[in-house]
Amino acid sequence: RFGAVMCCCGPCAMYRRSALLLLLDQYETQLFCGKPSDFGEDRHLTILMLTAGYRTEYVPDSLGAYLRQQLRWARSTYRDTLLSLRLLPCLDRYLTLEVIGLNLGSLFLALSLLAGLAQLALTATVPWWTALIIASWTMIRCSVASVRARQIRFLGFSLHTPINLFLLLPLKTYALGTLSNS
Repeated sequence: RFGAVMCCCGPCAMYRRSALLLLLDQYETQLFCGKPSDFGEDRHLTILMLTAGYRTEYVPDSLGAYLRQQLRWARSTYRDTLLSLRLLPCLDRYLTLEVIGLNLGSLFLALSLLAGLAQLALTATVPWWTALIIASWTMIRCSVASVRARQIRFLGFSLHTPINLFLLLPLKTYALGTLSNS
């Protein structure tokens, strides 16, 4: 809908041959820490396509498959963010904001969750302010997407919050610690 999906999943993606041929050398020679990269190629190719001015438009059937997919995507997100920092000024401002928000959003969410858990453990009081901030931020993000897409169904993404808090945040922390694994 927005023409800027950050990762077109490898086996599900289709590209114009002419577009792929223009970017093939960059795609095949990707390095990370001086070594050839052997994971996250789908995200790398998507970023190359976006940088070249192309649009991108875009799921697992079990929890295990979903978490494995999210682990791969988290690793390549962190790695590709580091690799693409110099490219951000060349990208659309909304896409740049998405890249920054994707990474900082997870950090702030993790810090909020840890602060709330610390308050609960140390004072035996419910961290209502933390919960309110997380809920508000979630609804703001979902509302912006809903307004931009002119589809109220985007508000339903707020239901993803418990999955994000209790499954994906720990998984993203693990991904960051195992970034060099392929």
